[in-house]
Amino acid sequence: MIRIAVMVSGGGTNLQALLDAEAAGKIPAGKIVLTVASRGDAYALKRAEAAGVKTKVISRKSFASTEDFDQAVLACMKENQIELIVLAGYLSMVGKPLIDAYPKRILNIHPSLIPSFCGKGFYGLKVHEAALARGVKVTGATVHYVNEITDGGEILLQKPVNVLPGDTPEVLQQRVMEEAEWQILPEAVKMVSEELEKEKNHD
Repeated sequence: MIRIAVMVSGGGTNLQALLDAEAAGKIPAGKIVLTVASRGDAYALKRAEAAGVKTKVISRKSFASTEDFDQAVLACMKENQIELIVLAGYLSMVGKPLIDAYPKRILNIHPSLIPSFCGKGFYGLKVHEAALARGVKVTGATVHYVNEITDGGEILLQKPVNVLPGDTPEVLQQRVMEEAEWQILPEAVKMVSEELEKEKNHD
């Protein structure tokens, strides 16, 4: 069984999608054992606690330097024997120490079809505002591996979502979550945890 940590910053709807998928037996090779939040008031922590998942708050503000923060995150992962990390609406930057320690073991969900509307500054509602401003007819979500380039890692899964007349950023955000993010994030976690489990069994 692959030990999974989910990193969050806000409401935790993607975390909930993962917890629901796991409860339904849809992530057979993985188990969510830890939720790390960048803020103590993240509602995602309540979702994790309700599911009996261990929680930890590691706030960038608590550390003198980014390096210290990165090392604290890495130490927490090692301490909990984490094998796969999922960024589910995590708004802090993932540092090099973590990326180096977990090559092809960190997944991120992004609310657009990469390479559109991604990279530095594109997160949350900003992504959907940009999509509407550009007038695209189709948007969606992408799950990708995390590397040192923001939203630049290898793409695992994508799912398109239609932009409808009269959409506001909020309405579009909700549709992208329901029709794409909550579908493909559990699917990607299932795929990667099964691959990692196979590797582990070969060792």
